[in-house]
Amino acid sequence: MKKKIELVVLLFLVAGLVVLNRNLEEQVSSPKAAVRKNTVVLDAGHGGGDPGKVGVGDVVEKEINLQIAKKVEQKLKKKKVKVIMTREEDMMLTGEEGTGTKAADMKERVKIINEQAPQLAVSIHQNSYQDAIVHGAQVFYYSNSPEGESAAKIMQKALLAVDADNTRQAKANNTYYLLKRTEVPTIIVECGFLSNSEDAVNLCDEKYQDKISEAICKGILEIIRKDSLAGNSRTS
Repeated sequence: MKKKIELVVLLFLVAGLVVLNRNLEEQVSSPKAAVRKNTVVLDAGHGGGDPGKVGVGDVVEKEINLQIAKKVEQKLKKKKVKVIMTREEDMMLTGEEGTGTKAADMKERVKIINEQAPQLAVSIHQNSYQDAIVHGAQVFYYSNSPEGESAAKIMQKALLAVDADNTRQAKANNTYYLLKRTEVPTIIVECGFLSNSEDAVNLCDEKYQDKISEAICKGILEIIRKDSLAGNSRTS
């Protein structure tokens, strides 16, 4: 009788190990959420208590970022692209009425992008530099992301429609939190330098914003139609 009980217990243990092993295999082999084709996350950088750069003439980056992002959103929707905005108001994404910390705000942006799993994420920003002569739009991508590099180069070329003399090239980066932590191809578009008087004036002008948002829209459309990006996750 004792041997029978021991045998039954042993069989239960073996059965339990088999089930556990199957569950572990499923967890290890389960892919990340499928990338949603024809879907783009637009991230208007900064907001609320985080103004971003303050440039020539007290131009505030967070305001220009949102203005351009909304224009890109409108243009993409006309092209039947699904657009998800990380913010649509002057606010940070954490804390009461969007007044959280910068770190928490960045984590929330990354969370939105990863949960939505778009085909592409584009973060809109404005640049600044100690030398006021430096100007022009530039696109950044994560160093370990071939998909991000491809997207950034396409976007950098598209921005030539705004300034054909811009010699800036898409640039790799391995420190920006947003680029490091997102699981889909992500690029940062620095539309110009607020430390440069000409760029600062242009970026506040609605007609110029229309031109640069049109260029960004065309760049996005070309990127998301590239089969090489569809369904791919970024190596982090």
